[in-house]
Amino acid sequence: MNDNQREPEDFEAMLRKFLSGQPLDPEQLAKAAGLPIDPSALQEMLAQISAAIVPGTQTEGVNWNLVQTQARKISAKNTIAVPESVGRSINTSTATGNLWLDEATDLGPISIEPKLLSRELWVADSIGLFKDLATPVAERMAVALTENFQENLPEEFAGMLSQASGIMKSAGSVMFAMQLGEALGKLSEEVLSGGDIGLPIFQEARPAFVAQNLAHFVNSLEEEADQVYIYLAVRELAHSRLFKHSKWLRGYIVNLITSYASEITIDNSRIVELSEGFDPAEVGNIQKALESGALIAPRTESQTRALERIETVLALIEGWVDCVTQAATKRLPRSLAIAETMRRKRASIGPAERTFLTLIGLELRPRKIREASSMWQQVTDAVGLEKRDAIWSHPDLIPTEQDIQDPAKLIERTLKQNPEDEIDAALRDLLG
Repeated sequence: MNDNQREPEDFEAMLRKFLSGQPLDPEQLAKAAGLPIDPSALQEMLAQISAAIVPGTQTEGVNWNLVQTQARKISAKNTIAVPESVGRSINTSTATGNLWLDEATDLGPISIEPKLLSRELWVADSIGLFKDLATPVAERMAVALTENFQENLPEEFAGMLSQASGIMKSAGSVMFAMQLGEALGKLSEEVLSGGDIGLPIFQEARPAFVAQNLAHFVNSLEEEADQVYIYLAVRELAHSRLFKHSKWLRGYIVNLITSYASEITIDNSRIVELSEGFDPAEVGNIQKALESGALIAPRTESQTRALERIETVLALIEGWVDCVTQAATKRLPRSLAIAETMRRKRASIGPAERTFLTLIGLELRPRKIREASSMWQQVTDAVGLEKRDAIWSHPDLIPTEQDIQDPAKLIERTLKQNPEDEIDAALRDLLG
């Protein structure tokens, strides 16, 4: 407890005033709650909660407008103007990359020009995908926090809040939404491109670059900038070509992840532990528990198998992109060195990405990417570009974990049949 000792009578009076719709002085709130918090931060928190409990504006689950608002606010903090030369370097590298990729893959080129994103625009473009991925566990978390804190409120507040049942639901939603928004906003400072975290943010496949982050990353390396720009442009274009060709792939990944997330449960005993004797001055403990994933119950066997499947599919995508990128950038003298730098970057997941994945209950590790890249190279050598890339024509043809470890059977299957012909025949049969 700090010097501002919190009196229950003061805190109850403050809550009564708040619930009656009267404006609160942030300094009064800090004094009543015993919180050594900056008044401006308190004012912002009050505004968010007030907006959440205005009659007629409450929503079930997580307030995604608040997630986006919080994320965009954070992403805008350290935004700087990017020189026009960066845009020219990206456009030039993309044009070169498209030509080189034509020699390395059978999948057709992307005709749409690359999208140059600010950090705020990346948040706006990606919020739809992350909403799909995070909703199942986010709603569970918000409800669990709400119910347990409501049950464990001091008796002197129970009667006062019984006539305002929406406030606790809104408070739980606000708490989790602000955590998600903060993680997403910080993630916008780390990503380089649309496909940088291995997930497609656009419904329509197209290359995209977060110009400020990309320029900073290129300048941080002891490599020739032109070569790094070309290498990264080729990677992003390869990623976009794959999702453009395999239109089913984006939905397939999202369904895998949301199905896994829908089975996530919350460790109720941990929330009870936090909510018993809840002290507003110790709200940081809840934030730490959310960020660490401590409130999510251990995975079941079926969830572990599902997570392994998700990791395998993402590794297959990244491995294919690696394999194709290496073939397309063989003209670059420093291609292998840049490739190794990118592998190390992926292997060390940034703090914001780790926090976001933990909040939604995922632990994605790029441990299989190197093995998947080697598998795709062996398949390329054995069957050629056309048959290799035809494997992406249908989800039933996706290689398995066993194929990554031992590509011999995959190569044998691929040599024996033309996957696209088989699918066309099946469609003809289905349509009569």
